[in-house]
Formats: sequence, structure tokens, C-alpha cells
Amino acid sequence: MKRIALLAGIAFTLSTPNWLTAQDQPSAPAPTMQTGPANLNHAEVGVFADYLRFSPATPQINFVGAGGRVGFNVRPNFGLEAEMSYDFSRDYTTTYNTGGTSTFVTTGVRPLTGLFGPKLQFGTTAPFRVFVTGKVGFVDFSTNYSGTFTGAVNGVGGAGTHVAFYPGGGFESFLGPFGLRFEAGDEIYLNSGTYNNLRVTAGPVFRF
Repeated sequence: MKRIALLAGIAFTLSTPNWLTAQDQPSAPAPTMQTGPANLNHAEVGVFADYLRFSPATPQINFVGAGGRVGFNVRPNFGLEAEMSYDFSRDYTTTYNTGGTSTFVTTGVRPLTGLFGPKLQFGTTAPFRVFVTGKVGFVDFSTNYSGTFTGAVNGVGGAGTHVAFYPGGGFESFLGPFGLRFEAGDEIYLNSGTYNNLRVTAGPVFRF
């Protein structure tokens, strides 16, 4: 009996350090939130430089300006975007008749464009992806000239707001959440006819 008790005591003594060591082991860390490319595809914001080749005017006018856009992805490869751009004024000299008298007028025309629509993108988790988009909105023409604007620029017909459509496409290249976006398309507006204008934008974007 004494031998059994002695052996039990020795076994308990030898096992005690292992038991204490097991108690001191830290628990497994909780899983952390992933930050891979698949988790950087919820929304996107960016600014851009804007180039608009105003075709209805003779000669054609090359407008430049700036803008911004924001988009939210409904699905990994399908999102909705809204954007607005402002092109700086460009002087344009033309002639129109008032009471049988020809008058030369220099106008500083300034287009303001607002668009909204879907964006279909391919390569959603890759550092490089291409996309197509189709938006609808408005283009507003204003001028520095304080007199009559009617007929000042061929194809405008007057200062005011016109319905606009924009089909386009481009590509984006990312390094983590930061990237660059290039896009080109046709800015179409309606004013007693259909007028097509080349539009190109480029600038930095941030996705999250």
C-alpha cells in the first residue's frame, strides 16, 4: 500500500510542471479582418482632369477642366457612379445678325456636366481592370458675355441646360487601394438634334 501511494505521489509531482505550462499557453488569436483585393471593391472615389472636344462649333473648341466622381458596387463587377465636371471658359468669336446688322461677339463659354449611370467592370480583384459605362444627365452652357447668347456658338443655340448621354469605357490600374483611371467616350447632348463630342478623363482614384 505504501508503495502504491509513493508511486502516485511521484507521478503527480512529475506531471505538475506540464499541467502548469498548459495553463499558461495563450489562447489562439482571433481572426483579423482581411484587407486583400477582394475587400477593396465596395466603393470608389476619384478626381480627374477633363478634356472635351466641342464638335458643333466651327472651328472646334477644345475645353479642359476638372471633375470628381463617386461609385458604389452593387456586385463585384457591377456598380453605380455619379460624376460632375466643370470646363474652364474658352473665348469664341462669332457673328450673328441683329436687325439686319452683323455683330461680332466674343463669348467665354463654360460647360458644366453632370452624369449618373452603371459601370460594368472586368477583373474585379486584379490590380488592372477594364470597364464600360453608360450614363445619362445634363450639360449646361454658360457664358461670360452679358448680351444675347442665342446663336453665339453653333450647335448650342442659347445658354441653358440640355439632356446628355455618355457611353464610354476605359481601364484602371491599382497598387493596393490607390490607382489611376483613364476613360474616353462620347458626350452626346440634345438640342433640336443630336451633337456628339469626344470626352477624355484621367486621374487618381481610391477604392475601399
